[in-house]
Amino acid sequence: MNRSHSGVRENLDTVFELLRFVWRGKTWWLAPIVVVLLLMGVVVLFGESSAVAPFIYVLF
Repeated sequence: MNRSHSGVRENLDTVFELLRFVWRGKTWWLAPIVVVLLLMGVVVLFGESSAVAPFIYVLF
């Protein structure tokens, strides 16, 4: 596996570990925080393309 794939794999492992912690530890108050962070990550990911950037700019 090359370097770029290993970085993505580590990030996904971190996300799944956090979700497992919430599920097993019954810390449901963390769920909204995780959802908001994931949604912000998706917005940033799609905001990197130049066609979507003007619409993201309007939101913030």
